[in-house]
Parts: sequence; C-alpha cells; structure tokens
Amino acid sequence: MTLHLPDAHGALRAYEPRAEPLPALRATPGSAFTSRTVFSAAHVVADPYADTTPDGPAAVDWDATLAFRRHLWSHGLGVAEAMDTAQRGMGLDWAGAAELIRRSAAEARATGGRIACGVGTDQLTATTGTGLAEVRAAYEEQLAVVEESGAQAILMASRALAATAQGPDDYLEVYGHLLRQAAEPVVLHWLGPMFDPALEGYWGSSDLDTATGTFLEVIAAHPDKVDGIKVSLLDARREVELRRRLPQGVRCYTGDDFNYPELIAGDDQGFSHALLGIFDPLGPLAAEAVRVLDTGNTEGFRALLDPTVALSRHLFQAPTRYYKTGVVLLAWLSGHQSHFTMVGGLQSARSLPHLARAYRLADEIGLFPDPKLAEERMRNLLALYGVNR
Repeated sequence: MTLHLPDAHGALRAYEPRAEPLPALRATPGSAFTSRTVFSAAHVVADPYADTTPDGPAAVDWDATLAFRRHLWSHGLGVAEAMDTAQRGMGLDWAGAAELIRRSAAEARATGGRIACGVGTDQLTATTGTGLAEVRAAYEEQLAVVEESGAQAILMASRALAATAQGPDDYLEVYGHLLRQAAEPVVLHWLGPMFDPALEGYWGSSDLDTATGTFLEVIAAHPDKVDGIKVSLLDARREVELRRRLPQGVRCYTGDDFNYPELIAGDDQGFSHALLGIFDPLGPLAAEAVRVLDTGNTEGFRALLDPTVALSRHLFQAPTRYYKTGVVLLAWLSGHQSHFTMVGGLQSARSLPHLARAYRLADEIGLFPDPKLAEERMRNLLALYGVNR
C-alpha cells in the first residue's frame, strides 16, 4: 500500500514499501566470529509512561533495553555498553549509565554475551577551578564500576579533560595513570568533534597529525594495557594510517560509520575490527556479513554491507551527534520496542523528512524483519505529523 513520504523540500512523494525482508535476515546465527571482533554500540529504550522532563533523570525501560542486548548477543555480536549511542551526555547521566552497566553486565554473564562498557567523566562538570586530579578521580570512579561488573573497560574521551588539559602532557599524565591501574587491557576511544563538539582539540591539539602522535605515545607507553583503539573520526585514510602504526597485538576497532565495509574488509597490510553505532540497527545483517567474511569471501561480505552505507551516512549526517534519533526510529520500526520515545526527548532532534528518508533507505535494502509492521508504524508517525494520505 502506497506511503506518501515528505522529501527534503517538504513535498510528499509516493513510495511503495517492499513486501519481504532481505533473505540474509533469515539466516540462522552460526558459530562465533573467527576473523573479526565485532561490537554493536547499543541504544537505551526509554520508559514512555514515565513523568519526566528533557533535563530530568533518564527513565529507562529496563526490560526492553536488556531484551535488545539479548537480540544482539543472539547473533554473535558483542555489546559496547553505555557509549554515546546510549545517549551518554545527551539524556543519560552517570547514575543512569552506572545502572545500565551493572544490569547489562549481569545479563551478559547470564547469557554468555561479550560486553565492554564506557568509562568517562560525565559525573563531573568542569569549571575554572577543575584540575587534573578531579578528572582522574572521576575516571577512577567509573573504571571501578565497570571492573566490578566484570566487563571490559572502554576509556572514552572526556569533556572535562578537554576543558581542563593545558596540552599533550596532561593527556599523557591522565591516561598513563589510568592505564597503570587498569586491571585488564582496555579500549581507548578517540571520539571526534563531529560526534561531540566539546571534544575539539582532544589529545592536546586541533591538528590531527599532532593529536595522533600524542595518542600513539599513550599506547606505546602501555601496550600491555591497551586491547585496542576505537577511532571515530569519519576519515578512512587516517584510520588506515593509524592502524598501521599500532604496536603489535593492539587492535583497531573502526568507529567510522561512513566507511566501515572497506575498513573491516581491510587490505594486504591489515584490517579493522568493529565497534559501531550503525551495527545497532544492522545487527543481524552485520553478523551475517562477518560470517561470510570468516570464510574468506570478501566480495560476499561487501555485497551485504555496501548497500547499507547510504543509510548509515544519512543517519550520521551533520549534526552527527543526533544519529541516535534515527537508530531508535529503526528499532521501533523493526519491532524491538513498542514506541518511538527517547530519553531526554531526543526523538524530536531530527525532522520528519529526515526520518522518512531513513525509513525509505532501510526499507529499500530489506532491513525490516516485518516490512508490514514497519509500514504500519511509519504510517502512524506520518499521521502524527499531519500526513493523512
């Protein structure tokens, strides 16, 4: 049945939804991946019935949130928990993130799923009096929560450190301190300012070559404490150059939601593993693609993932930090939650034309396991905005 979707200019365009999902979505999950380590950064499901406000504490539907993580684990994906996809610093405060980490880590133990959790400093608001000691203490508090939960730690970029550090030496001091005390090897996360403008000049310089040098210096000083790095700069060339300079045994986890197929496929000098927000909506398809890659079939891997890039680039278009809205839209359309509501009211962060194009791009590649359900829910969303034909 025809849907009328608004285009970028507000004009309604007829669209005929597809009737069947992509056949790869019906593949039965097999054994664990052998060629790549793959994490999906997972979103949180809001409680739509909670009486809250955009600047109040997050109200999370824990049952639906944990059910979505079981969905990802069932396909063999690891879960990267309490990351920016989970709206850290954009609706989910540290108290909510700590509860999320504890609950998800317990669920991972119960189901045998792999989990790594974000460690940051978002309980700390940097002021003119904030010093490195306060930043270190905030990191240490969060690291303790993650390690006590039994999860692997991901050291995320810190807004407070970006505001407090006077130069590269301060980053070397803070990260060196944390790595020395970490119980197990961690993942270092370099999140670019397109994802969070407050992180401009991270590693002590706005010059990316200089910043890369400092980043590599941190790793070189503690290679036994760094499992890998997650690079979220949306620059494939720079990621390839960086991964070629890593010490042996340190992985590169791509966080490039624009160029992930080519970076995961790799070249004759190496490849990237994955820790991606786009693998939240692409979970089953991404898992099937990696299993194809496990057989050595790079062309088959690319044939499955390349058609998803247009959707990912749309969801992550500027302002990139609002990609979470499209991710949750697709979770709702796919039947993973009963509503399109987000913590902090972030469902309003993207326009109806943006959401309509996200639906169309996802439907065209057969991403919805039940296309009729997705069509019905999209029709309801359109009606809410006043589109009645």
